[in-house]
Amino acid sequence: MPRTLVISELIPLYKDMKSQGKGRAKFSYTHGPVTFDVIFFIDENPFSLLFGAKKHNLVFELTVERGFSVTCELPNAIYKALCKALELLYDPNNRFSVTAFLKSFASHIPPSFSTNLSVAPHDVAIHRNDVEESSKIYFCGWRDNTVRNEQVTEKNLHKTKRLLGDVAYQACKSKNISSCWTDNKLKAHLISAAA
Repeated sequence: MPRTLVISELIPLYKDMKSQGKGRAKFSYTHGPVTFDVIFFIDENPFSLLFGAKKHNLVFELTVERGFSVTCELPNAIYKALCKALELLYDPNNRFSVTAFLKSFASHIPPSFSTNLSVAPHDVAIHRNDVEESSKIYFCGWRDNTVRNEQVTEKNLHKTKRLLGDVAYQACKSKNISSCWTDNKLKAHLISAAA
């Protein structure tokens, strides 16, 4: 049975995000020589924590179950990449512990949501690049496919859900709307609800 850890330090942030109607929060966490971009998703079920190591090719996502419980295990390749990024040398008498990593992380979780914790779609896209046209990470609008006598594609719906969340995904699916993306930051738009 995998080891789990209840990260109760997420609860105050979660409550504040809910009260402000925010589904995602982004903050930094530094562990040793590595700074991580962390995104806390509460607009997905189950919740999740996405860790992206800056200046390293390392991304991992942890599911946050009911009660804010997180499994303290990583796939072997991710575990090794994390140890390498943290510049840890193998010591059989003092193995790197994901549990200890998460306990340290928990003590650095912001207790409340503020505008500097806001998440733009491109913040997510740099870590969740398993989507169509993955170089196009800046949201630039909506396209009503009904007007064009077309259908929203499954690939576009997948990208919408991964980068904008379930609310946008459901709206696009039910209203036949595509999310539109660009690789030009200057053409990026702020997100508003799908029409």
